[in-house]
Amino acid sequence: MSEFLPINQWPEGDRPREKLITKGPESLSDSELIAILVGTGSQNNSALDIARQILNDYGTLFKFGRANLSELVSIKGIGEAKAITILASLELGKRVSMSPPDKMVSIKSPEDVFQYFGYRYSDYSHEVFSVLMLDTANQVLSHKAISSGTLNQSLAHPREVFKPAIDQKANSVILMHNHPSGNPTPSQEDIRLTEKMIESGKILGISVLDHVVIGGKNFTSLAQLGYFDGK
Repeated sequence: MSEFLPINQWPEGDRPREKLITKGPESLSDSELIAILVGTGSQNNSALDIARQILNDYGTLFKFGRANLSELVSIKGIGEAKAITILASLELGKRVSMSPPDKMVSIKSPEDVFQYFGYRYSDYSHEVFSVLMLDTANQVLSHKAISSGTLNQSLAHPREVFKPAIDQKANSVILMHNHPSGNPTPSQEDIRLTEKMIESGKILGISVLDHVVIGGKNFTSLAQLGYFDGK
């Protein structure tokens, strides 16, 4: 098969679209999925060649998930229309991952927090601070983003954290935010903010059970580190 043979001239079993139809989307490689979004190739490169170039340029899917319009249109074979299609698909994937579960999720550990919610924050290029509101059985009533940007005590004020918890009649809350650097080690500001939220929760009668910091595919629980002991 010629290196620059158009995909529509490949054997059907090798074409990404046909492969998806017959074997399902999970059977496709990362480059094959991106090739479907690219749609058509250029004069000397197939859509799959362009997709492979995109992955080569970004290195990982994590970095590709943070792509912007100007970066994509600078890639040979990707015009504005294709770049918009790719960005729309990436954004839709993020929104799907942020949608609430069909049934109530019970949280028994910080591992549960990361399993059900952590991956949603893995590709943000900025910090997002959220709160999980739980009932008396530690089931998640709601998941709400409170602030976006560099985390500090002015952006994540107790009134923004506890107002939705009061509205939901939550028994307790779990705090959660990401570190775009990929390092989940809590900063001193994270620790101070956690202590402030714990004290505010005591006044309101809403327990703060944990603060989970997400960095890429890893997380740190301030409760497991002992910052909640004796609080």
